[in-house]
Amino acid sequence: MDFIFNPYAITLIFCSTITIFFSARLLGRKGEAVRWFGFMLLSNALWSMAYGFELASQNLEQIKFLIRVEYVGITTLPLYWFLFCLQLSGKECWYKKKRNIAVLIVVTVLTNVMVWTNDYHHLHYKSLTLDTSGDFPMVHIVRGVWYQLFTLYFYLMLAMGSYLLLMRMRKSDQVYRKQNFTILFAALIPWLSNLAYLLGFRPLKNLDLTPFAFIVTLILTGLAIYRFRLFDILPVAREKVLDLIQDSYLVIDGKNRVLDYNQSFKKYLVDYQGKKLIGMEMQTLFPEQDGLMNFLKNHQSGKTELTIKTSMGFYELEAEVMHLNENQLNNEVTVIKLQDLTNLKQEALKSKLQTEELGKLNQLKDKIFSIIAHDVRGPLVNLSEVLKMVSNDTISLEEIKQIAPILGKDILYTTDLLENILHWSRSQLKGYGINKVVFDLRNMILNEVNYHLPSATSKHIHIIHDVFPGLMVYADMIMIQIVVRNLLNNAIKFCSEGCEIHITAVYKPEGMIMLCIADNGIGISKPALEKLFTGLNNSTRGTMNEKGTGLGLQVCKDFMERNNGQIWAESEEGKGASFYLTLPIGFKV
Repeated sequence: MDFIFNPYAITLIFCSTITIFFSARLLGRKGEAVRWFGFMLLSNALWSMAYGFELASQNLEQIKFLIRVEYVGITTLPLYWFLFCLQLSGKECWYKKKRNIAVLIVVTVLTNVMVWTNDYHHLHYKSLTLDTSGDFPMVHIVRGVWYQLFTLYFYLMLAMGSYLLLMRMRKSDQVYRKQNFTILFAALIPWLSNLAYLLGFRPLKNLDLTPFAFIVTLILTGLAIYRFRLFDILPVAREKVLDLIQDSYLVIDGKNRVLDYNQSFKKYLVDYQGKKLIGMEMQTLFPEQDGLMNFLKNHQSGKTELTIKTSMGFYELEAEVMHLNENQLNNEVTVIKLQDLTNLKQEALKSKLQTEELGKLNQLKDKIFSIIAHDVRGPLVNLSEVLKMVSNDTISLEEIKQIAPILGKDILYTTDLLENILHWSRSQLKGYGINKVVFDLRNMILNEVNYHLPSATSKHIHIIHDVFPGLMVYADMIMIQIVVRNLLNNAIKFCSEGCEIHITAVYKPEGMIMLCIADNGIGISKPALEKLFTGLNNSTRGTMNEKGTGLGLQVCKDFMERNNGQIWAESEEGKGASFYLTLPIGFKV
């Protein structure tokens, strides 16, 4: 390498060395904006240092090589400047898209390729010649087509970055305005110098003063870092903060038109996606919200609740209206904060339903204990006393025959009652499983009819079943058996002598079978029918004074729901009752 150093070359090399020091300091600090600025200084240092050595060079080939090195810094400088401005203004999402950053990188790489291979195509420089007419040799450049295109790209990046900073300055606090102004002013000095060079305003014929202008930029940046603590306090983009807030914010003017909103607000307006919300009237966005509209109409501050229906579902919201009058702002403005209460209300409703269910279970528990204490204990005590009398020979055979039917009815009642209690209690245990199987509904009904035939015969009641063979259902067989047993038992209990009980089954839509157990007995009153499956109805004695507890139908309802079925009743007092069950269809394997 052949160098003869002059004041211009020494100044550039010295200042670029200091720039590298500042760059290293900034690159070691946290924050994307700081690092992009550090890279920008590093590109400038590379450009200035290579240009300093170019001004000290004595032959054209050495100058050409140094120009190629310079362009590594020249091409990356506008790129880092633009990325720095994007980050500082809160628009970094733009360059995080691979397609966008790829376009910028392609221009940088392609320009370097054009410079390094210029001798083969002369698209960047038409010619490079050595001018020795001055105090030291300098290169004379005739610009090519690609040089013009890259210059346009260079200043376009400068302009866009400066525009972003200016827009940020308009909205920022005073301390951030000083930061932005310092950066903008310091950056414009070398750009103006470079523009003067391109337009031909040069104190020395071929000397580019742009790297020298960066000396002033370096001084201003150093003062800003030392005096104004530049990069110690960086602005946070307002949009990013508001969009991170889960609650929705909406700003409207005095005519109830939208002025501004955050990202969270848009989820309640899915039907307006892709439409421009700024300028829309509140009445259009929130129709039939009289409470909110009254607040806005009367210019009042306060809270009200909204229910919004969208294509995505319902939202329960609390709207806090904050009206700012003319004494506070130049224009009348209202800020509305929307807080989503959907989950809270759903949880509150769920808690209320659980409380009500728990209350019903407690009532049922108390009822069961009362039944056990009275209805179960009574027949067992009676049986125990009779057995004692038989054992002590204090009762005759004739007397035993007289009380035997009464004891039999009491024991049968107690057995059915205990069976209901035990099965229901087992079903309420945590972890108790339902053993669903496919079974023949007709066979199960025949077994239950045979089980109840003695009690039906004693009252001269006819049980007529019309269920086709091979009618398969999918459910827990024991549970359904208990349901049918309870319904047949009730039908016999509330039928008079000579009545009939009809059992039928038909196919229903959506893969269900409907089973009907109907009688022409005494029927059920309307008030009792409404409380039939709630557990709140009182037990009613049958036509022959048969006892009941009111527990069986609640067990039936619980078991049917557990098997994806339903149970309901229709009745008219004095004309009998019909109980309907729906069960999923099963397929014979």
